[in-house]
Amino acid sequence: MSRIKTCFEKLKKENKTALITYLTAGDPNIEQTENLIYAKAKAGADIIEIGIPFSDPPADGPVIQRAAKRALDNGVKVDDIFNMVKNIRKTLDIPLVFLVYYNIIFSYGKDKFIKNCEEVGIDGLIIPDLPLEERDEILPLPETLDLIPLVAPNSKDRIGKIVENTSGFVYCVSSMGVTGVRDNFEINIENYLNEVRKYTDLPLAIGFGISKRSDVEKFEKIADGVIVGSAIVKIIEETNGDIEKVSQKVKELKNL
Repeated sequence: MSRIKTCFEKLKKENKTALITYLTAGDPNIEQTENLIYAKAKAGADIIEIGIPFSDPPADGPVIQRAAKRALDNGVKVDDIFNMVKNIRKTLDIPLVFLVYYNIIFSYGKDKFIKNCEEVGIDGLIIPDLPLEERDEILPLPETLDLIPLVAPNSKDRIGKIVENTSGFVYCVSSMGVTGVRDNFEINIENYLNEVRKYTDLPLAIGFGISKRSDVEKFEKIADGVIVGSAIVKIIEETNGDIEKVSQKVKELKNL
């Protein structure tokens, strides 16, 4: 059983919602990324999403775009990220997921990328720019590596196809547009999640725009997980990756 499935099943028994937090690898530097992952796990994050920086990330808003630019300017390479994960796995068993654009996988070499994910202990892949029609390019994956689908409010008739041959959880985008902090959510999230549930038994995690404890409270009764990205990346940007400040934010979101 994958770490992601084990994590969601454990939380379900405890009547808890998964807190999934994001950061960009190499921002402010690869050593601090590793330290921040340890800190997030200790502060209560259940799953950690690691963004592999890309120069033209179409799904990301300005906060995460700037983080990717800082990481790339620092010279971080995909192999540096794999080595970091390998080191993390010596002491940490928390589920780790890559958010990675397919261009990176293609350039690196698909078979080599997947093999390295398996060897270092990555549990899932979120690939925002991989069209449904081209998913066969990446499948099948090893049993320990989940392909996590992204569903948007306008997916509608395509939801069934999008969640086919996927595992781990479904990343349910809360609103149209790119990542970033939002003050309100313009759709009825409960109806939207109920629609997605018609097509899959996988856990549903809601993301894009969740930034504070009140957002988490709004969604934890109707979703299996909540994803927080830009709000944490902004703290990393403003504090140069201050461990204590990031830990405080994770604890606040987890209500610890």
